[in-house]
Amino acid sequence: MGRLTTRVAALVLPLGLAACFGGGGDRPSMADAGPQPFPDNFRGDAVALMRTYLNNPVGVREAGMADPVLREVGGRQFYVSCLRFTPRETDGSYKGARERAVVYVNGRGDRVVERSNELCAGAVYAPFPELEKMTR
Repeated sequence: MGRLTTRVAALVLPLGLAACFGGGGDRPSMADAGPQPFPDNFRGDAVALMRTYLNNPVGVREAGMADPVLREVGGRQFYVSCLRFTPRETDGSYKGARERAVVYVNGRGDRVVERSNELCAGAVYAPFPELEKMTR
């Protein structure tokens, strides 16, 4: 029975440590809580994230982007920029515009947030032609 306990502990300990250091559903998580740098390449990072986020990145219309501002995400301050766009559906049609938030961690694009109503409240959008020119 002692060997089994040791084996279980060897398997469970790394999982417990991983939970302590983040990476779960409450991302962004970082070990240090320092101030966040402004994302210098925020436009390029947003395009790269959206290229992987959208099932079909080709044919996006009416794209707009708000410059990054500090917002509270998961109890911490991160730069967030908001996107508004109309993607092409799988059948080739276009439905309503969508709004998404891009969260930047340590000055780099980290993820796209679908529930962006609170994060994007009051956002001022400017044309974002780079999103409309995406390819696969």
